[in-house]
Amino acid sequence: MDYPQELNFVFRFPTKIVFGPGTAKEVGMEVDELKRTRALIVTDRDLAQTDLAKMVQKALGKKCVGIFSDVVPDTGLQIVNAGAECGRHLKADVLVSVGGGSVIDTAKGMAICLAKGGKLEDHAGFNVLTGPITPHIVIPTTAGTGSEVTYAAIIKDHEQKRKLLFADNYLFPNVAILDPLITVGLPRLTTAATGMDALSHCVEAIHSRQSEPIADALAFHAIRMIRKYLPQAVEKGGDIIARGQMLIAACIAGAAFSNAQVGMVHALAHSVGAKFGVPHGIANSILLPHCILYNLDACLDRYSQIAQAMGKDVRGMEPLKAAEQAAVAIREFSKSIGMPQTLKEVNVEESGLEQCANDALMDGSIVYNPKLVVDPDQILKVLKNAF
Repeated sequence: MDYPQELNFVFRFPTKIVFGPGTAKEVGMEVDELKRTRALIVTDRDLAQTDLAKMVQKALGKKCVGIFSDVVPDTGLQIVNAGAECGRHLKADVLVSVGGGSVIDTAKGMAICLAKGGKLEDHAGFNVLTGPITPHIVIPTTAGTGSEVTYAAIIKDHEQKRKLLFADNYLFPNVAILDPLITVGLPRLTTAATGMDALSHCVEAIHSRQSEPIADALAFHAIRMIRKYLPQAVEKGGDIIARGQMLIAACIAGAAFSNAQVGMVHALAHSVGAKFGVPHGIANSILLPHCILYNLDACLDRYSQIAQAMGKDVRGMEPLKAAEQAAVAIREFSKSIGMPQTLKEVNVEESGLEQCANDALMDGSIVYNPKLVVDPDQILKVLKNAF
């Protein structure tokens, strides 16, 4: 019997995971294990003034050669290049990123430049790196991006008002330290938005054209974890159990989508975020139910399973109705944790939707969407529904 070739897959997960309250203080041990001696901390301006950055610096001791703290939300090419120049000046041989997605992606870009020279834009594209880059240890301060275990970085070209995707197997961080104590002070909206980002990673991994069994297992488990623990983390920010479980959920969702890829939700979120500055998690949260409805007839069984993972009883329902419950459940869930429900609420202008649709069609994520997208009008209709 011939084996169907479409069932073949490759799954990568090279990052070492260290989990537990207080584990951030062990960062020096991880630097030693990598046989490095000159660590540069990468963080943002706000975190640089906190006890967290000082704690990491203290934990590194003499191994810390400095702190690069110029990272801002929607990090840009100029910031990455400035960080790389800082790293060269300090002769850093390992990066320790402390922050959310922008900080982690900045450090990934810096790691490329430190190892390969030049500016980040010199290394744009997919799988263009010819060898390993500067080692990178991640201490995430949010539970959502999953960037601590992915091979991609999103860097904004602020002049062109577009987001650039850098993807390469050498971009996987070496170590991710998941310390729930670090996420305790996260504000409600940030907690909710980053959690919805993780949920969108799960759904898109499951419905992707490149979905596969290991990623499915991780994604479905993460959905159940997010459904249970995200409301607790939003309502009781000091709940260490909920915070820890959300860090794990976001991490394994990252591993799932890093292998299975994402689709229309992220393509649209990237374009809306680049043009209107909508935070990534908020954009994903708003767009996710509408993209599910667009893809509905291509994913009836998978969306039905997602609906069940989100707590919906779909027994006895017609397949189409059962699948629709995935969109219903996610919309109800996002509303219950205080997320905006429309693009209009987050200051997106209707006149800019057409440009967002055109930009999304050029986004690399769109090719993995379960339903073929070849016309910007298809995307525009989804954007208008979300508006």
